[in-house]
Amino acid sequence: MFSEEKVTATYWVETPHSLHTAAAVMAAEQSTGTFVAVPGETDEVKRRSAANIESITPLEIVRTPSLPGSRPPHNHDGSYYRGEVVLSFPYHNMGPSIPNLLATVAGNLFELRELSGLRLIDLELPPSFSSKYKGPKFGTAGTRDLVGVHGRPIIGTIIKPSIGLTIDELRPLVRTLALSGLDFIKDDELNANPLFVPFEQKVKAVMEEIERAADATGKKVMYAFNITGDIDELRRNHDWVKQSGGTCVMVSINSIGFSGLAELNRYSELPIHGHRNGFGYWTRYPALGMAFAPYQKLCRLAGADHLHVNALNGKFYESNESVIRSVQALQAPLLGGYDAMPVLSSGQSAATAAETFRLLRTCDLMNIAGGGIMAHPDGVEAGVASMLEAWEAAVQGIPVDEYARSRPALRRALEAFGEKGA
Repeated sequence: MFSEEKVTATYWVETPHSLHTAAAVMAAEQSTGTFVAVPGETDEVKRRSAANIESITPLEIVRTPSLPGSRPPHNHDGSYYRGEVVLSFPYHNMGPSIPNLLATVAGNLFELRELSGLRLIDLELPPSFSSKYKGPKFGTAGTRDLVGVHGRPIIGTIIKPSIGLTIDELRPLVRTLALSGLDFIKDDELNANPLFVPFEQKVKAVMEEIERAADATGKKVMYAFNITGDIDELRRNHDWVKQSGGTCVMVSINSIGFSGLAELNRYSELPIHGHRNGFGYWTRYPALGMAFAPYQKLCRLAGADHLHVNALNGKFYESNESVIRSVQALQAPLLGGYDAMPVLSSGQSAATAAETFRLLRTCDLMNIAGGGIMAHPDGVEAGVASMLEAWEAAVQGIPVDEYARSRPALRRALEAFGEKGA
């Protein structure tokens, strides 16, 4: 069935050829063409299924290629042309399929010798994708309702050490965290189903401690259990968490793939906490891979209710400007909805809240601090209090140092973690 709908992909391109030549090769390679004309590539086939060049915007010219392996033309003068190329692909070439979408917009393009740099920087999808991919079931509003937190960020932490704790060592840590006033706790991406702590035993122990703490405090903390595994394990682990009274599951999206995420979302009855660990190999080098803008659209389409975006003034390489763009991308509507909550995690503490709110101007996020809570000089409960107080000051527009004068937990956090956080 042929359709008038199309997928539009925007690329940053570097090439020793003209930008038009490079764009033409890209369009042909990813639709009806190949390296040489073949009898079956009729005008009618091209009319139905060829990719089109929508626009070409020249940028700068450089003298050194970004990637190895490109093949300049015979009369090459040493120039490499950079530009923005927008291609459109007929929707009926792939249908509502993320795997086949990726094969089209991010497939063999990266292998072409006509290119010395290529990066997918945006993606526009037609409404028909929503016929198969329904997106997040909970998102920001649903997660807030489950946690019982409105008007401020959801404050969370991560089980640390990331890996290595036995059941007997994990229990008292979870007990302490669940009694501390936290909204959210998550497994580390390294800790899913280690041989020394089988998943079912871990869930049972954690939920026993969470339920006991809830009985004592009246607040049941949300715990994101890392259920990352093969397809059959995802279903089994999800069902065990649900059966045990858990309220959230977590997956490493780049480990299970978009298809694994979509399959989990098909039956999941719990929010899906999407961790993007490994995303750096897609995006860290600016002349290769995929930017966060198209990546997050695929994550939302496949059903991630929460999605990591690194953090402002964090411990990783990403700039604040990049993190701001990531949060803004997540906030932009997708196919009329598909809401997912940004997760700021990496080097967070009470010392990072004011700048985070100043730059993002939103509380619709998770602010997760590992060391910034657990390494507080006065303990975990003071660490949680310091995060809450720091956000109170930020939202009210009160300088954090001033707010800390009458709040010991916040004052001690600022002394311990300084401007850069923990």
